[in-house]
Amino acid sequence: MIRGELEERKKVILTDKFVDFYKIVPRAAKPDKSNTKQVRDAEATQAVILAAAEEEFAIHGLTAARTEAIAAKTGVAKSMIYYYFKDKEGLYQAVLERSHANLLHVIQQLDSSLEHLAPEVALEKFLVALLECVSQNPKLPTIMFHEAVQNQGKYYSSSSLNIDKTLMAILDRGVASGAFRQLDSFQAAINIMGTCLFYFIGAGNIQQHPQGRRLLSKAMLEQHIQEAIAFTLAGVKKPGF
Repeated sequence: MIRGELEERKKVILTDKFVDFYKIVPRAAKPDKSNTKQVRDAEATQAVILAAAEEEFAIHGLTAARTEAIAAKTGVAKSMIYYYFKDKEGLYQAVLERSHANLLHVIQQLDSSLEHLAPEVALEKFLVALLECVSQNPKLPTIMFHEAVQNQGKYYSSSSLNIDKTLMAILDRGVASGAFRQLDSFQAAINIMGTCLFYFIGAGNIQQHPQGRRLLSKAMLEQHIQEAIAFTLAGVKKPGF
């Protein structure tokens, strides 16, 4: 009897402990779907703001761009724009980084492989990547034009500097190997970028000519890529190479 009573008491004590432990330890929290949705909504809202801001800055630059106009285009309150980007300068810098992101990504992917190619082949691949990316985002050159004129490069993107360095390294290697004529890679890079990008900056003026050509049409952009590459390679190659 005594042994039996002891066993029963043990069962009661263990049961009570289990119940107390179950009460103390909380159940695993279920994933909060509302938080995930809020994050996605915030990201979507920022993307809409950046797209409208990119268009506004391409037309007016930082100085004359108006956050009221961006808010009107997006249907997002001006206060919400400031909530995400702090002020107009913060929004402008975010647009610069966003505009360069795809181009920088493509160039970085190429960077390691370019070193193993002949300089003229590396230069052609670099130019194709540059021109194809800009053709997909023709607002980028006009934004950078306004940046140079209005701000003297105050907000010039670090991404741009990395892209310029890649081009200069190719040119220096071409000169060292004898494939390219003697040239200053800094000056040559400026002229090459001008050849590639002025087409987009001057499109508004150029299209006023009577030929009736649509400069940003697919066919014309493809032609520009080929002409810019041929022009650049002819300019840097050593005669007879």
